[in-house]
Amino acid sequence: MTDSQDTLSVAIDARGVATVTLTRPAVHNAFDDALIARLTETFRALGADDAVRVVVLAAEGKSFSAGADLTWMKRMAGYSRAENLADAGALADMLETLDRCPKPTLAVVQGAAMGGGVGLVAACDMAVASTRASFALSEVKLGLIPAVISPYVAAAIGPRACRRYFLTGERFDAETALRLGLVSELAAPEDLEAAAQRLIDALLAAGPMAQRAAKDLIRAVAFRVPDQTLKDDTAARIADIRAGAEGREGVIAFLEKRPPAWTIKE
Repeated sequence: MTDSQDTLSVAIDARGVATVTLTRPAVHNAFDDALIARLTETFRALGADDAVRVVVLAAEGKSFSAGADLTWMKRMAGYSRAENLADAGALADMLETLDRCPKPTLAVVQGAAMGGGVGLVAACDMAVASTRASFALSEVKLGLIPAVISPYVAAAIGPRACRRYFLTGERFDAETALRLGLVSELAAPEDLEAAAQRLIDALLAAGPMAQRAAKDLIRAVAFRVPDQTLKDDTAARIADIRAGAEGREGVIAFLEKRPPAWTIKE
């Protein structure tokens, strides 16, 4: 299934891999309020679609995303505080929808990601980047701050790295992004698609309900002290999974040395 408009294309293949592609290469895939609204709607719909197994976020052209569109920024310069608050809230909703998507999400970063573009990468579960990709959180150079994207970026690279790159606005290369944890893997430009496919294949081999539960688990346990409440919660989570149909099928398939049902396509 394929759906496309001038700013975004969405294609779902027979495996259930949904590829969301930013298609504004002339403006380096910068986003405005209209594209933010469409991305929010798209991520929400794909997350609710039982036929979708994996969501891939990609982009056309030389850049992954330059962040905010210049025309949109000019409009924002004349906004009241209330209008700016509503505008920023829409971006926050889009990033939260991507971050909370129950399906595994993968960013494929072929070029530069700036400002809000870094936020898109950070909000995905994992990212593979070209060795030619570059990144910057350059808001301070405009007298601004990367406020709305900051929870996702800080979770990806940690507060110490944020202190440097939020405050200097300097550009950093793909190798640095890998070292910081913003991206999961690097590939030469000609090998980027193959590297993404390897991650997609690994995601498709896992149980979809287990993946959804694993994403919920990470949110529940990250940075928490292991107390009795947390122990009880994690024990209940694995008990529920073990007693469920997918968990039973996975264990039986392993013992019978056959592929689990979710990997078999009719």
